[in-house]
Amino acid sequence: MIFLKGMLIGFAFVAPIGMQNIFVFNNALSNTTRRAVLNSLFIWLFDALFSVVAFYGIGALIIQNEIIKYTIMGVGGLLILWIGYTILRSARAAVEFGKLQPIPLKKVILTAFIAVWGNPQALIDGTLMLGALRGDMTASQSLPFIIGVVTATASWFFGIAILFSIFRDKVSPKFLMWVNILSALIIIGYGLMLIVKVVGILI
Repeated sequence: MIFLKGMLIGFAFVAPIGMQNIFVFNNALSNTTRRAVLNSLFIWLFDALFSVVAFYGIGALIIQNEIIKYTIMGVGGLLILWIGYTILRSARAAVEFGKLQPIPLKKVILTAFIAVWGNPQALIDGTLMLGALRGDMTASQSLPFIIGVVTATASWFFGIAILFSIFRDKVSPKFLMWVNILSALIIIGYGLMLIVKVVGILI
């Protein structure tokens, strides 16, 4: 039951549209199924590591120290703007070449890392939620719970990657372009919101 509870929490945490899901969607639409699954492995590894760190309370340091918190928000906002810009560039590639161009593996790993660890709101929300749940469990309950969480996120990311990559050939380049543009605008807007919030606090 503790394992199943962890899976439910994992699905609830990862299912809402966010930077990780946008990464997986675009990755699946841009690559073969094998490459899409490989790329999704990195987003899952970084997400699983974050879940473990947040669950066992290390992430609470971010919330308790205001300087660290606002530094992460500011730097994270800039990194998020960079991700939005790279997605816009891939949208133009869809028009120029008739399809999205696969991202080099090094860039995939960097983008996956930023999508998880460079997202201040996810760091704060994840720490609060998972850290609070950990405080209500015994030591013997914590391990099956966190295994359930990372199992759920693996099922989600790999499932989305496989499903979207299988049907990507049925999607027109123009539709891919607008998916990327919309994704980029959402991410850029979020990055700007974080930066404006930090500037407002400092002023």
